[in-house]
Amino acid sequence: MSKKHKKQKQKPRFPWVIAAIGGVLLVAAAFLFANQSGDGGGTPSIAVDQQLIDYGDVKFNEEKTFAIKITNTGDGVLRFTEDPYIEILEGC
Repeated sequence: MSKKHKKQKQKPRFPWVIAAIGGVLLVAAAFLFANQSGDGGGTPSIAVDQQLIDYGDVKFNEEKTFAIKITNTGDGVLRFTEDPYIEILEGC
């Protein structure tokens, strides 16, 4: 007597391992791009070492120079959107 074997059709399995790895990669990429927006994720804060520079009386056409130190005291990247300028509050 011969026995006939019926082949059972197996359902194709969903590749869960590949889907899980792909999901982890997508989450990692989204995290990296979100933190790469340029400001480092923090808030910049500007600090100037001198708020007032007083030379007293200065003769006309006499050049005076000064130096100020500007630092970023925040935890984000400090960027200027325009060229910095100096404003003279008194005198000309």
